Amino acid sequence: MRIVVRRMGPEDWGQVSAIYAEGIATGNATFETEVPGYDRWASARVPGCSIVACDGATIAGWGALSPYSGRRVYSGVAEASVYVGEGYRGAGVGTALLHALIERSEEAGFWTLQARVFPENEASIAMCKRQGFREVGVLRRLGRMNGAWRDVLLLERRSDRVGVD
Repeated sequence: MRIVVRRMGPEDWGQVSAIYAEGIATGNATFETEVPGYDRWASARVPGCSIVACDGATIAGWGALSPYSGRRVYSGVAEASVYVGEGYRGAGVGTALLHALIERSEEAGFWTLQARVFPENEASIAMCKRQGFREVGVLRRLGRMNGAWRDVLLLERRSDRVGVD
């Protein structure tokens, strides 16, 4: 397996949305219950900061940055999301994607990345920590899923290159 990370385009949406649906089905990736259409999904992301990890013509995973807020003061803060296809989990694809997102975020002027992860998603938490994220806190009973309240762990990574003055 040779993974190549590249910028995501609209033509990738079929495979990307299938991986997103797999993540939704786990019950430990997102509060979303269905995959949105491409236009709605893309409009909520930072332009140029959506990527895919490819194994030949197969997309093994995807990552994207979403703005933290529309307020100017938070212009350097984004939320990182990484999803890996079922057949590629545990193979380093998520780490490659998160590393590439960190690089792209700094090139785009972001000084802080956040990740919101269900506490049960231990693999994602470990991956984030390996890439320099730290636990900031727990958002208790943030949302309901299948009738049960769910907590969300908030992690952040502060750039050592951007916003250090």
